[in-house]
Parts: sequence; structure tokens; C-alpha cells
Amino acid sequence: MNFAATLGFGLPLGIGLAAIGSGIGIGLTGKGALEAMGRQPEILPKLQVAMIIGFGFAEALTIYAFVTMFIFSGKVG
Repeated sequence: MNFAATLGFGLPLGIGLAAIGSGIGIGLTGKGALEAMGRQPEILPKLQVAMIIGFGFAEALTIYAFVTMFIFSGKVG
């Protein structure tokens, strides 16, 4: 198997795994935030800020993988 074929299989697999990881991270962050809001409703404003930052960090993983995929796919051609 040559280098181009290996990247052809590996790049989509990598972006898929990154998206799955991001989805799991966002789900766990949302779950924790909802549990905390249920226990202490008065903490909602501070919790929303922390939750949005957590969502951003989880999504950054997928964005980095997506950009890396396009960089490497441009080098294959």
C-alpha cells in the first residue's frame, strides 16, 4: 500500500474519531452542567460561561483535525 492510499484511509478515519471524541466531550459537559443546575439553580450564570468554554475546547479538537486533514490531503495530490 502506498503513501497516498494510506492517507486516503487514515484522514477520514481521523476526522471521524475526532468528531466522536468531540461529541462525547460536549455530551459529558452538558450532562454535568444540567446536574449542577438541578442541584444549585442559583449558580446558573457562572455555570453557563464555564459550559460554553468547555464546549469550545471540545469543538476545537474537531476543527484542528479538520484543518489538518485538508493540509495533508493537499500534499497527497
